[in-house]
Amino acid sequence: MGPFAPWEKELIRLTSGGLPLVECPYRELSKAVGVSEQIVMERLREWVDQGIIRRMGALVNHRAVGIRANGMSVWNVPDREVDAVAKVLCERSEVTHCYRRPRRPGWPYNLFAMVHGTSEDQVRELVAELAQEAGAPDYAVLFSNREYKKTAPRYFDKGEDK
Repeated sequence: MGPFAPWEKELIRLTSGGLPLVECPYRELSKAVGVSEQIVMERLREWVDQGIIRRMGALVNHRAVGIRANGMSVWNVPDREVDAVAKVLCERSEVTHCYRRPRRPGWPYNLFAMVHGTSEDQVRELVAELAQEAGAPDYAVLFSNREYKKTAPRYFDKGEDK
C-alpha cells in the first residue's frame, strides 16, 4: 500500500481510539474526513482485509468486570520450543498479549505473555497451569506496582504533516 491520502490519515487518527459513540458512527466519520459514508466503510473493510486494522471492537474496562490482576509472565524457553510453548499460551483466553523477544545479558527470558485474573493468586495459578501444559517450567510472573499511562496508540496526530 502506498502513502495514505490526507483524508485516510485523518480517518486513522479519528478511529485509533475507537468509533464515535453515536447512532451512525460511519456517517460522523465521513463528515469529519470529507468523503461519503460508503467510502469510509469500504476503506475500513479494505484495511481489515489487508491486515492494516487487526480488529474493531469494544474496549471493556477490565476492573469493572472483576479483572483486578495482570501479570506479565516471562519464560525462559529453549529457542527451538518457543513456537510450541507460545501456541499453548495463546490458546488461553486469559492471555491477551504474547511476544517473543531476544534474550539480554542477565535476563534469560525470551517469551512474554500477559495473563489476567481476578487476583494475583489466580494469575499465579493460571501461569503454573500454563507451565505444566506447555512443559515450560522456567518462568516468573511480574506484577505492576503502579500504572502510569494506558491508552490506545494514536496515529497521525493533528499537527503531524498530512
